[in-house]
Amino acid sequence: MKKINEGNATRNTLLLIVITFILRLLVAAYTGLGIGEAYYFRGAMHLDWSYFDQPPLFFWLSGASLKIFGLTNLGLRFPAVLLFAGTSWLLFVITRKLFNAAAGFWAVLIMNLSAVFTIPIACWFQPDAPLMFFWLLSAYFFVDVLSITSEGRAKLSTGRVYFLWLMVGVSMGLAILSKYHTIFLFLGVLIFISANKNQRHWLRHPGPYMALVIAMLFATPILWWNYHHQWVSFAFQGSRAVSDGGLHPLWVLRSIGGQMLWLLPWLWFPLIRQLFYSFKMRNQSQSYSFLFWTAVLPLVFFTIVTLWNDLQYHFHWQAPGYMMLFIPLGYAIDKKFSGSAEAQKGTRRWLTFSILFSAITITVLNLHEVTGFWQSYGPRWVVGLHDSTPEQKAKEVDPTMQGVDYDGIYDRFVKEGWLNKPNLFAGTPRWWLVGKVDWALKGQKDIVCFNTDPRNIVYLVDPNKLLGKDAIVIGQDTKVSVDNDVRPFFDTVKQLPDITIFRNGRDELHLQVYYCTRFHVPAKPHEDLPVYHQLTGRPPFGKFNTY
Repeated sequence: MKKINEGNATRNTLLLIVITFILRLLVAAYTGLGIGEAYYFRGAMHLDWSYFDQPPLFFWLSGASLKIFGLTNLGLRFPAVLLFAGTSWLLFVITRKLFNAAAGFWAVLIMNLSAVFTIPIACWFQPDAPLMFFWLLSAYFFVDVLSITSEGRAKLSTGRVYFLWLMVGVSMGLAILSKYHTIFLFLGVLIFISANKNQRHWLRHPGPYMALVIAMLFATPILWWNYHHQWVSFAFQGSRAVSDGGLHPLWVLRSIGGQMLWLLPWLWFPLIRQLFYSFKMRNQSQSYSFLFWTAVLPLVFFTIVTLWNDLQYHFHWQAPGYMMLFIPLGYAIDKKFSGSAEAQKGTRRWLTFSILFSAITITVLNLHEVTGFWQSYGPRWVVGLHDSTPEQKAKEVDPTMQGVDYDGIYDRFVKEGWLNKPNLFAGTPRWWLVGKVDWALKGQKDIVCFNTDPRNIVYLVDPNKLLGKDAIVIGQDTKVSVDNDVRPFFDTVKQLPDITIFRNGRDELHLQVYYCTRFHVPAKPHEDLPVYHQLTGRPPFGKFNTY
């Protein structure tokens, strides 16, 4: 491995960013949309001030991208790939400011090797890519205006100071438009300023307050949309931090274990070590103090919350905190290569293993997702290893099928002539299946979710406009839900032959198809279903109810 130094770190970082950018373009173009990505798809087609469960920026960006690239996987994902290239460069620049350029290269390399960053955040149509970019852009301007550099405090002109605070406000505002996590960056910087004596003068300076006002102005679309929709976004997200009535230590352990796997264990432990080291050094180094306070809050909050609320498998919510820890880890790696021969050898082995593992694993997983080759050539027990229900385990449902586009749905609609029927819409009994069906049909049909948890779709499709029409309802082992939640809304519900989803010619899974005639308000109230609320002239979730 070639030695990275101050003379070649910038060039090598740019080369790394270009190579990974090209590779991710291939992944973005040729792999199917995951459940979350497909679920968000209609939001990119239906631009609004904000949305039920996320702020609007990533919808807006992908909506513009679709105009350029068309309704393609790459069209939805291109903004994420491009923004992560920018995120990598910002990480390098900030690390160079706080420590040195060589440390910046190592920080970028490790971030690109970590499982949660290298594909899910860097490639998928999710709000995380713009969040990471604008979080780091905000951090970049904070580092400048607060004069936190390896060279020490710099004397800034008054005009420069106000310009930097202006840019803090703009970048923080764009981060707010990306994801609500931005509150932790604001609080982290506030604690940093309060905890460091030579920074407290900023509490009396108009600059930070000007930045806060600007950031809040950027948040206006979110506030406007929520004002007109019973503040449902804040109720929904806030409910995730509310206790369910008991304490569950095992949920905390699951969260920590999940974070470890998402980062990769041999990267997670060094990152956590840097968290503690940054805490230890916070009173001796402004750089470490800034990094600690901007990293610790999302890490602790989203882990502790799992003690009383089941956040399931959202292990990526702590990612902004880990991103800040790549910076001191990059510096620690640089110091190792300046140390003893034994330290250099151990670090080189660790990096080589990490590079090989990530490269091989990503290649195998993406090839399998596209071709399904493991079904024929890999150990069968691996296929059902992560199935979440006994039914899935019994049927050996391959978890990577969640990232395969259900093109068979479109083929069936074309074959039956359903696409050309204006008085026909689509439906499903699950929110996640809404996205898979919607993406398969490329949004050509209105779609309704018949479930207590329909999420964003209730604000993108008005079921009142569909009254009297027929529907094709598609389920995935959801017969009970169809009987209980779909049948009451139609005159008749007839099951048709299944849709078979193939991957590379292999029969992978079956979807149930129901032809439903004359959509109407059911005679018996169904107060548990938001679609019933809409059909009876009420908000889908009630004033403060988010299912």
